[in-house]
Amino acid sequence: MTDVFGSAQRATVADGDDIAPPPGGSAYGHAGHEQVVFCQDAPTGLRAIIAIYSTTLGPALGGTRFHPYPSEDAALADVLNLSRAMAYKNALAGLDLGGGKAVIIGDPARLKSEALLRAYGRFVESLNGRYVTACDVGTYSEDMDIIARECTHVTGRTVANGGAGDSSILTAFGVFQGMRAAAEHVWGSASLEGRRVAIEGVGKVGRRLVGHILEAGARVVICDVAAAAVERVRAEHPAVDVAASQAELAAGQLDIYSPCALGGSIDDDTVATLTARIICGGANNQLAHPGIEKQLADRSIVYTPDYLVNAGGVIQVADEFAGFSFDRARSRAAQIFDTTRKILAMADEEGVPPAVAADRLAERRMSEVGRLRGIWLGADQPRPRLPGGA
Repeated sequence: MTDVFGSAQRATVADGDDIAPPPGGSAYGHAGHEQVVFCQDAPTGLRAIIAIYSTTLGPALGGTRFHPYPSEDAALADVLNLSRAMAYKNALAGLDLGGGKAVIIGDPARLKSEALLRAYGRFVESLNGRYVTACDVGTYSEDMDIIARECTHVTGRTVANGGAGDSSILTAFGVFQGMRAAAEHVWGSASLEGRRVAIEGVGKVGRRLVGHILEAGARVVICDVAAAAVERVRAEHPAVDVAASQAELAAGQLDIYSPCALGGSIDDDTVATLTARIICGGANNQLAHPGIEKQLADRSIVYTPDYLVNAGGVIQVADEFAGFSFDRARSRAAQIFDTTRKILAMADEEGVPPAVAADRLAERRMSEVGRLRGIWLGADQPRPRLPGGA
C-alpha cells in the first residue's frame, strides 16, 4: 500500500503502514487492494484518493467521483468499496481491465477548477498507466478533457475529442437490460408492460433510465433530493409520479425498485417496507451492509448485483481503447441481459444469493485469465483488448 503526498508536480512516496484505521474498522486490513494513493495540492485545494484494487486483468479502470465527503475517512471507505466493485464489474463485462476508482474530496460546484483538474491529472499520470480514469458522480466528459491535458490515461472524453462522451447513456441502457432479465426470471417474461417501477435518484443515469422504462410500457415513480432533477424529468415525461421522500418511494406498491443515487440506500428500514419483487439500479454499492442480502432472499426479493447491471458505462468508455464505436459498445452493453439471466439461474442452482453467484463468476475469470499474465510475452506487453478481440 502506497501513499503519495505533495504537489502534483513533485510527488514523494512514503510507506502507509502507520496510518490509523477509520473509526468502526477499516478496509486496510482486509480489502486486498494493490495500492492506495493519497494526493494533495494545496494551491488548488485538491485532496484526492486513488485506489487500485486489482490489475490482474489489465490497467485498473474506474471513474473519478467529486463529492463533499464529511471526512477523509468517509472518502477512503467509499473509494475502497468502489474500486473493488470496479474490478468485479470489469471482469463480468468481459473486459481486459482491472478495477480502480478515485475520489476528489470537496464540493465540485465550489472547488472544481481547471487548475485543480490538471493537478489531479498529473497525479494520475504519475501512476504510469496502472490507473485509467473516467467520469463518475460530480465529473463530466468536459472534465476528462481538462485532465487529459496533463494525463494520457483518461477515457470518457467528449465526442469532439475522440471520446465516448456521456457514459450514463449506456449505463442506463445496461440497467434496463438487467431489469428485463430479472423480470423474465421472476415473472416468466422480459416485458415490463404494466409494471410499476420506482427510481431513486434521477441524475445522469436515473433520468435516462426513466425513458427506457416508459417506452417499455411501465409506470414510473421517482424521487430525488434535488428538486431541479425531479422537475427536469417531469418536463420530459409528465406522466411520471413523484414521491416526497426515499422512504415514501420504497413503501409504495411496486414491482421493481431501482436505486440510482449514491450507495447504501438499501438498508434495514427500506427492506422492511419494500413491496417490490426486484431491485435493479445504477447506483454502486447499493446494500448498506452484507446482511441485507439474506434479508432480501428471505423475503423473495431478487437483487441484481449493481456492478453487473450498471456495467454499460464502463463498457462504453473502455471502447475508446479500440477507437470508439457507439454501435459496437451498445451491442456489448446489450449482453448484460444474458449475463444477468445466467447469474440469476446460477444463483438458484447453487442455492446462493445472486451477489454471491456474480462474485464467483467474476473471481473465476480473474483467476483463470489473470493466471495467463504470468506467461512472459517480452518487453512490449499488449494493450487492453475488448471482448471479441477488437
